[in-house]
Amino acid sequence: MTFGRSGAASVVLNVGGARYSLSRELLKDFPLRRVSRLHGCRSERDVLEVCDDYDHERNEYFFDRHSEAFGFILLYVRGHGKLRFAPRMCELSFYNEMIYWGLEGAHLEYCCQRRLDDRMSDTYTFYTAEEPGALGRDEARPGGAEAAPSRRWLERMRRTFEEPTSSLAAQILASVSVVFVIVSMVVLCASTLPDWRAAAADNRSLDDRSRYSAGPGREPSGIIEAICIGWFTAECIVRFIVSKNKCEFVKRPLNIIDLLAITPYYISVLMTVFTGENSQLQRAGVTLRVLRMMRIFWVIKLARHFIGLQTLGLTLKRCYREMVMLLVFICVAMAIFSALSQLLEHGLDLETSNKDFASIPAACWWVIISMTTVGYGDMYPITVPGRILGGVCVVSGIVLLALPITFIYHSFVQCYHELKFRSARYSRSLSAEFLN
Repeated sequence: MTFGRSGAASVVLNVGGARYSLSRELLKDFPLRRVSRLHGCRSERDVLEVCDDYDHERNEYFFDRHSEAFGFILLYVRGHGKLRFAPRMCELSFYNEMIYWGLEGAHLEYCCQRRLDDRMSDTYTFYTAEEPGALGRDEARPGGAEAAPSRRWLERMRRTFEEPTSSLAAQILASVSVVFVIVSMVVLCASTLPDWRAAAADNRSLDDRSRYSAGPGREPSGIIEAICIGWFTAECIVRFIVSKNKCEFVKRPLNIIDLLAITPYYISVLMTVFTGENSQLQRAGVTLRVLRMMRIFWVIKLARHFIGLQTLGLTLKRCYREMVMLLVFICVAMAIFSALSQLLEHGLDLETSNKDFASIPAACWWVIISMTTVGYGDMYPITVPGRILGGVCVVSGIVLLALPITFIYHSFVQCYHELKFRSARYSRSLSAEFLN
C-alpha cells in the first residue's frame, strides 16, 4: 500500500509553490519517473528520498524545484505539445530539471538539443541521469510504461546499430562493419588491376561461367563480395526493423546510399540469370560493370563511424545556401571570362587565332582551371590581351572562392565541435557500461 493519508483519493504535488493534484490511480503509471516512484513508497523515509518534504495531513508532497520548468515538462508528458526550453531560463538549468524528473536530452526538440549541446560544449558541462535505465521518448508519454520493456529493448537495439559509440556492443558492431567496407573496397580496387583481370579471364576460360552466375561465385573475390553483401543487407534490414519511424528511415541520405550500394549486386545477379550465356550477356556486360562500380558508395558508409565524414556531410547540409552562392559566383565569372577569352584569342584575328579557344564552351574549361589555380597547361592564351585577361581571371577566382569559404569554415568548426561533444557523451556512457 502506498504511504500517505488513508482514504485520500488524490495527492498534491507542490513544486516551487505551484500545486498540482493527481489521483492515486494515475500516480503509479505517471510518465515522470520521480513522481511515479511515490507510489512505491512504504514509509516517510522512502518519501523523503523522492521529495524534499511531506505534509501528512494534507497529503502534499513538496519539491524545491523550478515551477515554470515543471509546468513545461508536465504539458509535454501529458501530450500537449513538444518539449522546448522555458523562456528566460538557462538551458543548463532546464536540462538539470529534466534529469531530476526523469527525462533526457533526447526528449527535447532538435533545435533545443543543438542549443543544449552548444551550451554544454562551451562550458564543458556533463550531466548524467541519477538512475540507470533512463526512459526513452516514447516511455515518457501516457501509457508508455506498459510497453516499457519491449520499447527499451528496441531503443537499445536502435542505438547499437545507429550510434557506434553508445555501447560496447555498438563499438564491436561498428568495427566489424568497417572491416567489411575496407575488404570490399580492396577487392574492388584489386579487380581493376591488369594481372587480376588476366587471372579472372583464365578462370573463365576454364570454367565458362561468370562471377554472377546463378550459383555462388567460384572465384575468391566473388565469395568475398557475396559475404560482404550479405553482411550489409542484414545490417540494413535490422536497422530498418528497429527504427522508430520507417518513412524517416527511408528518407535519410546515408540509408539511401546503403540502398544504392546494395541493390546493384542483386540486379547484376538477376540480369546474369535472365540473360544466361547467350549473346544478350555481351550487351549486358557494360551495365554489369557500371552496377559493380557503384559499390564505391560503400566508402560513404564509413560516415556512420567517423566524425570527420559526419562533419563534412552536416556542414554541406547547413551551408547549402553558401554552396549555391559559390556556384553562382563561379558560373557568372566563367560566362564572362570565357566569352572575353574566346573573343581575344580567336574572334579578333582569324589568321593567327588560337584554335584551343575556338568556342565559348571550350574556353569555359580554361576559365575553370584558371579560377581554381589548377592550370593543367593543356590550353593557354598566346596573345597579350588574352594573357592579361588570364591574370585577371586567376585573381578574380581567388577572391570569389575566398568570400563564401569563411562562412563554410566557421560552420565546419561548429559542426565538428557539436558532433565531437555528442560523441564524448556517448563515450562516457560506454565507459560506465564497461566498468559495470
